[in-house]
Amino acid sequence: QVQLVESGGGLVQAGGSLRLSCAASGRTYRSSVMAWFRQVPGKEREFVAGITWSGDVTRYADSVKGRFIISRDNAKNTVTLQMNILKPEDTAVYYCASGRTVPSWEGPTGYEYWGQGTQVTVSS
Repeated sequence: QVQLVESGGGLVQAGGSLRLSCAASGRTYRSSVMAWFRQVPGKEREFVAGITWSGDVTRYADSVKGRFIISRDNAKNTVTLQMNILKPEDTAVYYCASGRTVPSWEGPTGYEYWGQGTQVTVSS
């Protein structure tokens, strides 16, 4: 019912910045929670940041607090992840996710729809 497409990934040096964008199409809901997850080979997908429809409630993983900012533009059906002061350990495939009912911010199984992912690589 919902299509999500990420963009903005790339290669950046440590300390640099990148802006990821997620475009949503199809049936969307104002009650939806949108989130970003990331995954590296051999590890489970982990929560990065989440935001409610109104944007007044956000959640961040401890590892990115103070560096990443999540925002959304409901008129354009987009969600953005501004990543600053990037570190090599931020290297991963980043995924956009959406869920109408999310029992837990951090649990990937609570999200109904997922994008294909975009690669972020941070060099030392």
